[in-house]
Amino acid sequence: MSSNQPHVIVLIGPTGSGKTELAIEIAEFFKTRIHNIDSRQIYKFMDIGTAKPSENQQKKIKHFLIDIEEPIRPINVKQFQKIAQKSIKGEIKNNYLPFLVGGSGLYMNSITKGFFVPDVPPQYDLRGQLEELDQKECWDLLKNCDPISTKKINFADRIRTIRALEVFYVTGKPLSAQKIQKPPKWKILELGLDRDNLKQRIFQRTKNMFLSGIVEETKFLISQYGSDLQILETIGYREAKKVLNNQLTIDEAIDLTTTKTLQFAKRQKTWFRNKNNPLWLNNKNLRKDAIIKIESFLG
Repeated sequence: MSSNQPHVIVLIGPTGSGKTELAIEIAEFFKTRIHNIDSRQIYKFMDIGTAKPSENQQKKIKHFLIDIEEPIRPINVKQFQKIAQKSIKGEIKNNYLPFLVGGSGLYMNSITKGFFVPDVPPQYDLRGQLEELDQKECWDLLKNCDPISTKKINFADRIRTIRALEVFYVTGKPLSAQKIQKPPKWKILELGLDRDNLKQRIFQRTKNMFLSGIVEETKFLISQYGSDLQILETIGYREAKKVLNNQLTIDEAIDLTTTKTLQFAKRQKTWFRNKNNPLWLNNKNLRKDAIIKIESFLG
């Protein structure tokens, strides 16, 4: 790659691994700003349930791509890709080192690998139905409607399997017939963050989420946008909604949300291994290892 290509840093990792805190330390050291690549933090008023960077954290380091739309107006991957790439190009023009941080693999790769993605918004009701099926059943469905995609998607990759089915059922066309790749002309360093104690971290984060007011946040969202708001069917909000409807106790909601989040984190790690293969950071000293790797990359 040409040495005059813009350098871009990426930090990826499963939910609950501590990306926000580490990213702020890295951004402070390199005097840059953060682009949050998260499929839910882009929405206003969804702070607790998405573990959005706090006001103090956002005061420390400027964050982009947060609170850019109201929850009632879903932004799909294609739309987000366009918004994010424009923002990143602005950072490059202003001589900042673009720093992308997030756990949404599809959203991240749409930006860094330049995927063309179908203009299909998330179909939360359909996803909910598909998630009730096991992976083999979803895979068999995909084999029938889009056999080419089953040759490109790993059998264990539940996120991409469900997304491919979603695209087919909405457009009537297989994902394999719609997706092409146009990588941006950037030199990219991908760093990966994972934790040996991820299970404990997720449990504690989920507990804090419910103690900090996700139920009240969900109640506010329902009062503003109605109980049929699609994004309330995502992890954490779905369980908080059930608490409001007296279908779950707080303790039951914490346990169920923890289980669902652990399953999601496992799928994220599968995605990152298969689709990104980042340089995994040493858990003994994350900040130091990240700085060494980035300095080496920047030359």
